[in-house]
Formats: sequence, C-alpha cells, structure tokens
Amino acid sequence: MTSSDNPLAQTLGFIGYSDRLKQVIRRNGLWDGSRPENTAEHSWHAALSAQLLAPYANQPIDVDKVTRMLLIHDLIEIEAGDTFIYDAKGLAAQEDAELKAAGVVFGHLPQEQGQALRALWNEFEERSTQEAKFAKAIDRFLPLYSNYANGGFSWRAHLVTKGQVVEICAIIQDGSRQLWAVAEQMLEESVQKGWLLP
Repeated sequence: MTSSDNPLAQTLGFIGYSDRLKQVIRRNGLWDGSRPENTAEHSWHAALSAQLLAPYANQPIDVDKVTRMLLIHDLIEIEAGDTFIYDAKGLAAQEDAELKAAGVVFGHLPQEQGQALRALWNEFEERSTQEAKFAKAIDRFLPLYSNYANGGFSWRAHLVTKGQVVEICAIIQDGSRQLWAVAEQMLEESVQKGWLLP
C-alpha cells in the first residue's frame, strides 16, 4: 500500500511520523521536576487543560476547535525542534524555520487534511480569533504554572527574570484575564521563593 495514491495509507503514515514529536525535548520540566518534558506531553496537557479551563475564557469559544489547535500547534517541532521561549537569539530565527517546517509537516497528509490543519496552525500563530487567543493563553500559561509547581525548573537553570516571563506571557490575558491574574500571583510568589529572578 503506497501512501502517494492512497489517502488512508498517507494518513496512517502521518500518524507514525507524528510519533516523532515524543522525541522533541523541551526545556520545561515535568511538574515533579524529575526530567524535562517532551513536546507531545506538552501538547496533550495543553489540549486537556483547554477543555477544563474553557469557562475562564474572556469570550465564548468553540473549545473543541481550541483543543484541535493545541493538539497540532507544535507538530512543526518535529522538523524545527523546540526553541526555548526565553532564548532571544533562537527566537529571531524561529519564524522562518517554523514556516518551512509547517510546509514539510502538513505536506505529509492528504492534501485536504493537510490544508485544514495548516489553516488551523496559521490561525493559532496569528491569534486571529478568540479560539486562537485562548489556545495561545493555555500554551503560555502551562509552562509558567509548571515552573511554579516544580520550583522554577527551567527558570532557575537559565536565570530567567520576572520581566522576561511577563514580556512573553502577558498575552495570556488576551485569552483569559482570570488565568493572567492567577499567573501574576504565581510570579510574585516565585520571586519571593527565589525560583525566579526579580
């Protein structure tokens, strides 16, 4: 069964290909601080969190669409790898790398499926809808929350400051002002406990 002329085979091939996301190691740690998480774990956790936190979105949202966004939003890391969110130099090159990676990743699917997922990925990246704003809020809130839970696993290792976290994570409030209020409390406590530089 060849994937080029058989949509089912092509989709099954993509499912196998997407397993590689489990090999992409992030700088963020598990909540118990025992090891770094991989990107597949992050995507699953974000999708689950969106389902649970949907009532706290600023506006009514289609939570199933948000969940789909979060399940696919980091697939491009299969090709582009993970860029640490507080690495200014890495972030400068990230956009071009991710755009190229998106073409490769979604090109593995049958055309109609690939185009649909690429459009969903674009919407997430552009934060052009309430769903995308909430999805991005969840994506930024979870690493902050896990650093709070594990005593600053990646913050301490990379000497991250509160100002850096605020600069990167303030967009949480575009999707959920309530989550941002919680995040601000976590940041204050993390500075007090020495997990995050002032």
